[in-house]
Amino acid sequence: MNNLAILGGKPEIGYKLPDVYSNSGRNVGEEEKKELIEVIESGSLGYLPGKKLKQFQNDWAEKFDVKTAVATSSGTAALHTAMIFINVGPGDEVLVPAVTDMGTVIAILLQNATPVFVDVDLYTQNIDPSDLERKITEKTKAIMVVHLFGYPCDMDSIIKIAEKNNLLVVEDCAQAHLTKYKGKIVGTIGDVGCFSFQQTKHITTGDGGMVITNNNNIRGRELQLCADKGWPREKYRDHYFLAPNYHMTDLQAAVGIAQLRKLDSFIENRRKSALALSKAIKDIEGVVVPYDNDDNLHTYFAYSFTIDPKKFKIDNKKLAEAITAEGVKIFPSYLPKPLYLYDPLLKSKTYGNTKCPFNCINYSVEANYKEGICPVAEEASMRGMFILWNEKISEDQGNDMGNAIKKVLTYYKK
Repeated sequence: MNNLAILGGKPEIGYKLPDVYSNSGRNVGEEEKKELIEVIESGSLGYLPGKKLKQFQNDWAEKFDVKTAVATSSGTAALHTAMIFINVGPGDEVLVPAVTDMGTVIAILLQNATPVFVDVDLYTQNIDPSDLERKITEKTKAIMVVHLFGYPCDMDSIIKIAEKNNLLVVEDCAQAHLTKYKGKIVGTIGDVGCFSFQQTKHITTGDGGMVITNNNNIRGRELQLCADKGWPREKYRDHYFLAPNYHMTDLQAAVGIAQLRKLDSFIENRRKSALALSKAIKDIEGVVVPYDNDDNLHTYFAYSFTIDPKKFKIDNKKLAEAITAEGVKIFPSYLPKPLYLYDPLLKSKTYGNTKCPFNCINYSVEANYKEGICPVAEEASMRGMFILWNEKISEDQGNDMGNAIKKVLTYYKK
């Protein structure tokens, strides 16, 4: 075997792979331009008169077969809108996985509610239903599940627990466009589904989000009002409750319309290349490739596999450096540590110097954020290997990436 690139050898991949941050990896072009030109020529770029926004919402609702879809300015805005919609507030607890984007937790904290972290599955890093049930208290109001990397959570178990305890379920599908759980599209299984259109997601509008529901009157609120200052637009200057302005512009919506038409082909391409990579590395001892089957359809926002640290001479951080040197940009896990070990939670860096909501008059128990509360999530950070994926990676390139990873893992095998 040739020396590893990190040791002075020749990189396994001698060309630049498609990049999710540029047109080399993103399919954005003439279709989007056409929609954008129509908006610009109309002179109407904003939320209120925008025809493209209404079309994008209708197209999304039709694609996901739901009654209501509301576009927002970001995925985090979508999640916060969902929290307002289900009327979460001070003193309430929301169960959330320990491994997710900070945006998931920000949505809870912005309502002065308290995130309660739940451990995850070691291999999928999705929320663990067995730990979920253990974390429910009399203050628990909702469950926020995250379909991480494009693989679905165990929704049957989660819905069963929610119904047993009279809890609402919000699905964070930022990384899971058209992911399926037992044939059902995620985001349509719980009470509310939330999506992101940030640059790296399955489709992108640069930034943006969408909230969907089949029940447009949860706890006395309509979804649209929760992203629009609580303002019923059919009335002149009225406001029903406190809510932010999370409007998506007609420019973003125009791009979204064109992107949505391509979503099925994007998913197909992502799957083909990811499965080629899995085929190349699945037989390496100490490696677990992403789960993927007909019942639980993985849509590969990212390609994340797991290593057994006991099988290799170096840790996942050094393995990531060596694999990156071979031409595959890879990270040592999605998160270097679970979210509860970041300062906004660990040190209560929230609203000024108040430490709200953790010392809120409505909160009776001190926040218990410390090492060890979700041990599997902490172990996952030492086992994960994470690659951002895109629709322009070919099957051959997926295979090349697999060979580069195999080269490094084989070299450092114990």
